[in-house]
Amino acid sequence: MDGDRVPVPSARDVQASAWEKLESRKMFFGHQSVGNNIIEGMQDVMKENPRIRLNILRTTTPEEMRPGVFAHAPVGKNSQPQSKLDAFKGVMEKGAGSRVDIAFFKLCYVDIKPDTDVENLFASYRDALADLKRKYPKVTFVHVTTPLTTLQTGPKAWIKKLIGKPVAGYEDNIKRHAYNELLRKEYRGKEPVFDLAQVEAVLPDGGKAGFTVGGKKYPHLISEYTNDGGHLNEKGRKIVAEQLLIFLASLSH
Repeated sequence: MDGDRVPVPSARDVQASAWEKLESRKMFFGHQSVGNNIIEGMQDVMKENPRIRLNILRTTTPEEMRPGVFAHAPVGKNSQPQSKLDAFKGVMEKGAGSRVDIAFFKLCYVDIKPDTDVENLFASYRDALADLKRKYPKVTFVHVTTPLTTLQTGPKAWIKKLIGKPVAGYEDNIKRHAYNELLRKEYRGKEPVFDLAQVEAVLPDGGKAGFTVGGKKYPHLISEYTNDGGHLNEKGRKIVAEQLLIFLASLSH
């Protein structure tokens, strides 16, 4: 994808004081399978960076959300984004909202398809988060862009392009990008946004991966970060997890 390279920060460059401050925080992350990949990646990164000391704990029990605990749990069902939003709200309203300092959840790539009404979905998200912020003003709610998938490659993709048929991954990622743009426009520069989609589309050297349709450019998941086109492999999960940890440390510093 054309455009300037983006900086890729390293956990090694984060000040020790920022990691120490993060240890004092109570956090909750709601997710499904890609979230499990990210959790595994966090454990990988922490092994390589002993300055990062968090207790990663799968729980929705408020009493277990103590300082230094990164609590996480599945929320909702895949392909049912509203169920994830409702489940996250439920966790907050059952005690976590009065307990944690930082809270967030993510949708999955399967939650946004070519026929998804992204405007309606985002409106539901925006309204729900506004309600949570009113109820729990002390919580920092992080907004997370929806992850992407790779594009179809090989002879079949080449033939599709030749005859003008859509290549697998184009329509889905265009819709995910539309949702993510709504989220960025609403919150970027005003509230914390972890741009997961951008992280997935940036190479370690800062180069961007993307495709062009109708003169517009769209990002996609880098193929080296996945084994199945959507979930994060060992390389991908470490890259995403490191950027998430750096992001959380920046909130705490």
